[in-house]
Amino acid sequence: MDSSTFASEPAEVRADQPADQGVAEKYVEKGADKGAERAAAATASATAAVDLDAHARRIGRQDRIATGVLTAIAGLVLLLLAAIVAYILVRGIGKVFQPGFLVNDSADKVLPGIATQLFDSFYMLVITLVISLPVSLGAAIFLVEYAPDNWVTTAASTAIETLSSLPSIVVGMFGSLFFVVVLGWGISIIAGALALTMFNIPILVRVIQQALADVPQSQRDAALAMGLTRWETTINVLLPAAMPAIVTGVVISAGRVFGEAAALIFTSGSAAARINFAAAITSPRSPWNIFRPAETLAVHIWKLKMEPTPGNDEIVWGTAAVLIICVLLFNVLARVVGKALSRRLTSE
Repeated sequence: MDSSTFASEPAEVRADQPADQGVAEKYVEKGADKGAERAAAATASATAAVDLDAHARRIGRQDRIATGVLTAIAGLVLLLLAAIVAYILVRGIGKVFQPGFLVNDSADKVLPGIATQLFDSFYMLVITLVISLPVSLGAAIFLVEYAPDNWVTTAASTAIETLSSLPSIVVGMFGSLFFVVVLGWGISIIAGALALTMFNIPILVRVIQQALADVPQSQRDAALAMGLTRWETTINVLLPAAMPAIVTGVVISAGRVFGEAAALIFTSGSAAARINFAAAITSPRSPWNIFRPAETLAVHIWKLKMEPTPGNDEIVWGTAAVLIICVLLFNVLARVVGKALSRRLTSE
């Protein structure tokens, strides 16, 4: 091989060296940039992970605090209810089990009882439900299934809410003016029952509305697709599905009506009638006469507290114990009947 060839090679290499070095430097710079990007991404990822962990710990701490506060509030409510119930029962349970207290008349001179007041309370409750339940059911069905979404529906909803917020003493004064004086019914059971109906209708309408609204729309669509009319769908599909919630609401509202007093002072009166089950229904002493005066348990408590006579205090606490036991039984009955109907009608 010619020596001139070997001599020329270093020169060629030297001539090519600057170009190769520039390319290498560019690759090095690109690699450095990618390495920096990776390092920055790793740092950002680590920072994000730290921030996420801190956020998770903060959210968990807030959740525990909120849970603790809500649990304390619920416990306070339960404690307050238990304290009220326990105090009343401790003060009055002895009088409740006293012989004759639940079966004697309040006018008995030896052992006055609350038999008349107990009967009048349940009798007035039944009349109130007989009047208010059909009206409330019809109003709720109309508002949920038939009423268009316009000013009429809005006005009806506003009227119901306003009626539910009226003070009981105001309703009693209206009942005294209209039912007792204008209609000429006098102080009577029917006047008191209609005054209580004014309380009960808003509660029942809201309960039935919610119960009907909770029925899935698919059940309505399926019934209508099978050729049922809207009325047939309401009667045969919606009402059976909503019945457990409706019954629960009715029983709970009955407990509220059972303990009402202010509206009855001006309508049904505060004087217990001496009833006689053998009397004719038109007699003022007939227990079934809706035009006779009546005194409920709540009104009886109010009257006895307004008449500080020796021995009245024991009767007051005994009557209060009976009243609160009845209200508690209403609430327990609502849950039991509601669950039983739910299992029967929904097969759950």
